[in-house]
Amino acid sequence: MNGWIHQYQRKITTAEEAVKAIQSGQRVFLTGNCSVPQRVLAALVARAPELHDVEIAQVLTVGPADYVQPGMEEHLRVNTLFISDNVRQAVNEGRADYTPCFLSEIPHLWRNGHLPPDVALIHVSPPDEHGFCSFGIEVGVTKPAAQAARVVIAEVNDQMPRTLGDSFIHVSKITHILPVSYKLPELPMGQVTDLNRRIGQNVAELIEDGSTLQMGIGGIPDGVLLFLKDKRDLGIHTELFSDGVVELVEMGIVNNERKTLHPGKIICGFLLGTQRLYDFVDNNPVVEMHPTDYVNDPYLIAQNEKMIAINSAIEIDLTGQVCADSIGPRFYSGVGGQVDFVRGAARSKGGKPIIALPSTAKDDTISRIVPTLKPGAGVVTSRNDVHYVVTEYGVAYLHGKTIRQRVQALVNIAHPKFREELLRFANEQHWT
Repeated sequence: MNGWIHQYQRKITTAEEAVKAIQSGQRVFLTGNCSVPQRVLAALVARAPELHDVEIAQVLTVGPADYVQPGMEEHLRVNTLFISDNVRQAVNEGRADYTPCFLSEIPHLWRNGHLPPDVALIHVSPPDEHGFCSFGIEVGVTKPAAQAARVVIAEVNDQMPRTLGDSFIHVSKITHILPVSYKLPELPMGQVTDLNRRIGQNVAELIEDGSTLQMGIGGIPDGVLLFLKDKRDLGIHTELFSDGVVELVEMGIVNNERKTLHPGKIICGFLLGTQRLYDFVDNNPVVEMHPTDYVNDPYLIAQNEKMIAINSAIEIDLTGQVCADSIGPRFYSGVGGQVDFVRGAARSKGGKPIIALPSTAKDDTISRIVPTLKPGAGVVTSRNDVHYVVTEYGVAYLHGKTIRQRVQALVNIAHPKFREELLRFANEQHWT
């Protein structure tokens, strides 16, 4: 019998037994996105009354979050590095913590002693013939955490796709193994609105044949994808991608052939989508998954010529400051990879960093191009980093422009009903 098979069988246990390895006062990393290990997490929640001062370090998680219910913070207190909707209320009520950090730097927090995990809860594919399990749809921050933790508890799911790249952990590195079989959560693409289409069309006009793209999930990225069907030889280097990219690959529009870094390959850190996406990436040599300190390294991103970074914002002021993680002082999401890719694309030969957002919110009652950011709002991308800003009304190019020129460019792409108000403020500040 192969040595790893013996190790694997010896490490098999139940979720209830596995979480007994977690002790009060420890830091526990929880893998996230659509890869949350559901059985182990449920067992930890059941054991929570026996514990105190356990920190749950995570990034974005999808699904129910019983571990942040009121009162749970006495036992399990979440420290999230990106605020997903299932923990947002707990963060803003002070029952959970938020640590701002560039996505590219999160793996360093696990490794360099700032947030070293005692235990890592991970979710992987079954081992191959050599004893290596794939991290599947979430490699980005999970592989580095598993490498740094002293105890690794793994759900081994026969329905987790086996993704390739720097995406594996050997059975010998896992402490407790829980074989499971359940479908992964899915995040289907939403309906693209007319607004999303108009923004997407304006963004797509900036994308040349042979470009390499970074884009996330949501209405605006989905809107962009609709207008790429006449493009040629596109590539993907992104922190995440979803089902829309699969269609472009199948149509031959995304072939990665003209990429100057990893030609022929889609490079990413994690995946959010449906079973169609999971089936596409399973054992697919076109897709390479890597930790985010590699995928999101601005110096590596810049090696892709014609790198197009498409990110969004909550609001942007007339000087070009971008708020993307809070609504005033109320934390909403996180820093993520926006700055990583903005700076990488800016340094790319022929690259274009793009901030795309609707011109208004709340049924056109609030402008998202504003005189000044709301009090307490955080600047995610500084005015010095911003190049292209896109709304449904057009494109503003800010890099190398004076404040007076920026004001005019941004007013031109603001909703018409707010343009006079924006110009009045700018005049009062002697910016025009």
